[in-house]
Amino acid sequence: MAKDPYQYFRIEARELLESMGRGVLQLEQAATPELAANLLRFAHTLKGAARVVRQNGIADDAHAIEDALGPLRERGATLGPDRVDTVLKRLDSIAARVRALDLPSGESSAPASRPTPAPAAAPAAAEGPVPEELALRTVRADVAEMDALVDGVAETAVHLRGLRRIEPTAARLKRLTEKLAQRTGQDGDQASSLRAMAAEARALAASLEATLSSGLDRAERQTRQVRDTAERLRLFPVQTVAASLERAARDVAHGQGKQVSFATTGGDVRVDADVLAIVQGALVQMVRNAVAHGIESGEERRRAGKPAVGRVELEVVRRGGRVAFVCRDDGRGLDLAAVRRAAEQRGALAPGTPASPEALIALLFKGGLSTATTLTEHAGRGIGLDIVREAAERLGGEAHARSDGGGTELELVVPISRAALDVLLIDVGGMIAAIPFQAVRHTTRLRAGEVAPTATGDVMAYQGRPIPFMPLAAPLGRAAAGLATGSRMTVIVAAGDDLAALGVDRLLAVGNVVVRALPRLAPANPLIAGAALDDDGTPRLVLDPQGLVAAARQGSHRVAATEKRVPHLLVIDDSLTTRMLEQSILESAGYRVDTATSAEEGLEKARRGDYQLFLVDVEMPGMDGFTFVETTRADAALRTVPAILVTSRNDPGDRQRGLDVGASDYVVKGEFDQVRLLTTIRKLVA
Repeated sequence: MAKDPYQYFRIEARELLESMGRGVLQLEQAATPELAANLLRFAHTLKGAARVVRQNGIADDAHAIEDALGPLRERGATLGPDRVDTVLKRLDSIAARVRALDLPSGESSAPASRPTPAPAAAPAAAEGPVPEELALRTVRADVAEMDALVDGVAETAVHLRGLRRIEPTAARLKRLTEKLAQRTGQDGDQASSLRAMAAEARALAASLEATLSSGLDRAERQTRQVRDTAERLRLFPVQTVAASLERAARDVAHGQGKQVSFATTGGDVRVDADVLAIVQGALVQMVRNAVAHGIESGEERRRAGKPAVGRVELEVVRRGGRVAFVCRDDGRGLDLAAVRRAAEQRGALAPGTPASPEALIALLFKGGLSTATTLTEHAGRGIGLDIVREAAERLGGEAHARSDGGGTELELVVPISRAALDVLLIDVGGMIAAIPFQAVRHTTRLRAGEVAPTATGDVMAYQGRPIPFMPLAAPLGRAAAGLATGSRMTVIVAAGDDLAALGVDRLLAVGNVVVRALPRLAPANPLIAGAALDDDGTPRLVLDPQGLVAAARQGSHRVAATEKRVPHLLVIDDSLTTRMLEQSILESAGYRVDTATSAEEGLEKARRGDYQLFLVDVEMPGMDGFTFVETTRADAALRTVPAILVTSRNDPGDRQRGLDVGASDYVVKGEFDQVRLLTTIRKLVA
């Protein structure tokens, strides 16, 4: 985290902001103490995480949200529109501060071992402030689905072990058949013996066949179930972005003095996270357009005999391997005459030129046209449906609009996933890996003398200019083969305008794979974008072109060092930011670190592990840190393991309570001192 100290804070803050934004809008409709309690916990977690990374402005905003929501703990209390606006403004302030924590352009702020999804299509160009972009947080799978996956794997393993028990029977059958073959020419007194042996062999063969067939059938069914469940775990429900869309509708309606209700149907349809990230900006724009251009003012709706509250609905429908997002409103419909006038004024259509309704709508998708008569925060810039078109083009989808005078319907159809990649399969020291084929510019056999050493690393000539060369075996930790360079073939890879030559042992084939993210706890490696499974279920690394080129330019030929035996610590905190910050600090200091997201999980790990120290948060759902320490002090196997409480609570009474239950130290997040913490830990583990 030295390069990016806010790496995990951004992930956690955006996730909490999404949950809080959705919850505040729900509070406006129907406030309950339970919902208020959840929002207060989210705000408190965000405040504590912000204190840890020294973002006092964010912490102050979160504290102000706590103050605003505090009275809602009482049943019957309500949150008026003004209070909702105040809380939403605080959330916007926090979101802006979180965005400001992004690294300068050109430096990746995402975990290097995972592909960084492309941002939503042109969010900055939307008409008015766009709600926070979807932060593609680490996927936290539904418990039921995770259980289904684990159960499926376990049951498959049981069936496969059952097949192993058949091996002795198969061996006996083989011996019997060999004996029968040896006695084939015998008759007389041997006939009855041969018939008995033949009958036994037939019975064994029939039993073996039936058992194998049944076992393999069960194993195949379980494997299919595991694959289906695993595929679902890779997808996000569209409901993930519903809160930002509802917020967009509310903001535009309030800004124009309109009343609008927004609803989403089909939110349980799941879409690849990368696709959802790109689509979100387009969906926000579709909702904005519906409210700003479609829904009439209250007076106009009354004159037309419509309800005063306009209706905007987003329907999500799965169509095979594609998903359709259909945004409908009950407004005035598209004013095609106004579209024509705007097109003629902009020179997009010659005056008097015949144009069908479809052609006029197509002009709106090209951008630059607006039917608004005045420029406002939400309309008049002519930037709208082109955002939808760009999202469709990026994903290989399509966008349409229809209007019958009684409302407008916008439809965006895109693939559910774009994780399938064409790749070049390579062999590096006996390991098969994949490089995205679109990044491959050239392949050639490497000959002696083609690679030249320089002060900054090896280079080779390509199209008349030197480019960095790197044998892939070393950074991937493989034994090299071939020439002195450790390679026999070269793959020229591009990342933008940058090129690099990669040395590999063999080129195998071109194939199509489904890229999967690496496990959350997998060590970060900028060379790796994800993994794919071959036909036998064996994982293969999918390499990241940008990471490969960057490593080649840096002359990175390091091999991972052998892990040393060091003290083993356990960090327990429900805040992702705090967990990862503490883990980063401790691992940088040379400690082995495990993490837990709750005191209950931490207690389970503590009882089956061998730890020299616990770092424990105080305020967590379920068991709190005080109770965790008290429980470990009463456990004969754990009572000697020192524990440090790390919390945002700085009341002297809380500090004294922590020491009374047996904590060795009490650290306040707002006063977090890395040097002091490491000094204390060093003394305690010694």
